[in-house]
Amino acid sequence: MESSRAHAMNGPLALLQAEFDGTRDVWRSAMGGVCVANPEAARAVMGNRHDAVADTSDFYQNRHGVFGPRSAQVAIGRAARGLIWRHVDARREDLPRLVAERLAPRSEWPDAGNLLVLRHLRDVLLRPDAPAHLHRTVEAIVARAVLAGARRRHSLPSRLLFRRRALLALRTEMSARREDQRSRGGPSEPRDLVDVVVYESDPATDPGDLVEVYLSFLFATVGSIGFALAWSLYLLGTHPNSAASEPSWTVREALRLWPVAWLFARTPNREQELGGTRVTPRDRLMVCSYLVHRHPGHWERPDEFVPQRWAEGVPDGAYLPFGLGPHTCAGATVTVRLLEDLVALLSRAWRVSVTHDGGGPQVGPALAPPRFTAVLSPNDGCPGRR
Repeated sequence: MESSRAHAMNGPLALLQAEFDGTRDVWRSAMGGVCVANPEAARAVMGNRHDAVADTSDFYQNRHGVFGPRSAQVAIGRAARGLIWRHVDARREDLPRLVAERLAPRSEWPDAGNLLVLRHLRDVLLRPDAPAHLHRTVEAIVARAVLAGARRRHSLPSRLLFRRRALLALRTEMSARREDQRSRGGPSEPRDLVDVVVYESDPATDPGDLVEVYLSFLFATVGSIGFALAWSLYLLGTHPNSAASEPSWTVREALRLWPVAWLFARTPNREQELGGTRVTPRDRLMVCSYLVHRHPGHWERPDEFVPQRWAEGVPDGAYLPFGLGPHTCAGATVTVRLLEDLVALLSRAWRVSVTHDGGGPQVGPALAPPRFTAVLSPNDGCPGRR
């Protein structure tokens, strides 16, 4: 079985990996912060036990700090989760046709995963009767800012000009939805995520802040789910003997080896000891889920793709692909459900082969897989077979 650590890496992930020796698992990094790879310390920081760190949200970060209040975060998360769950449940039968149309017989990844998720969730992201130019704007945001390496394909002036236009279009829509809400005397059932962020926030909230929350949803759905799907397919294709594993095992093992959200930043509230290292409010804590998930003291064969390890459930507390505590990803349950449905379809209805150039992951705010080509051949009885 191929070792995942054999892939070449660069940038901050490579630096943290080189610094980690498997025993000293909370240390001052050359990156300028304190890296946390100790599972117990990571859970203490992410769960904010004893008010040890400044309470913050990775999802609701915006240009002013953090979108709030906390009650609005909770309401938006609950409404978004319910909306996406209903859509995924209602459109589950669409998946075989969607996979056959968009992935077979050959597809280029990880873009194919992002675009598949965009297609499947498009009516949740933006309701069908929204202005056509807004649909084009959302698709362009995905193409120019969500796909792996997309930003490098456009010049800085081009990116700035597009950002200005896209933000204006979304801000105008937020204002129009709010005015419609007022004219009807209050909110109704949200039809898309734009409705969710408008209806569940304070009426006085700056529409620009609502746009940033909406964009977080766009990146979290199309980006994170798409990349997680790509990692699952990549590992299935490069480890064909694992194709018969339970889909849930494959998804969890892919999220263990290659957590899309791989680095969480927090600030200590006070001077304290964390995993044997003294930290103060002047420090920046960097909880590295990638290293937590590969900690040799908590995982057997930590760098190998072993889906069967999940036959007995979560081995221990060294697993936090969606964060932990009050700011755990609100859509984690829906995300796993959709990923399991897709992996079940791909592993049971199709034979998957993967070719790649041996490159490493694409490291940024999200951990995306290397570019690869997937070839899908239908098994007997495949629902997508023509």
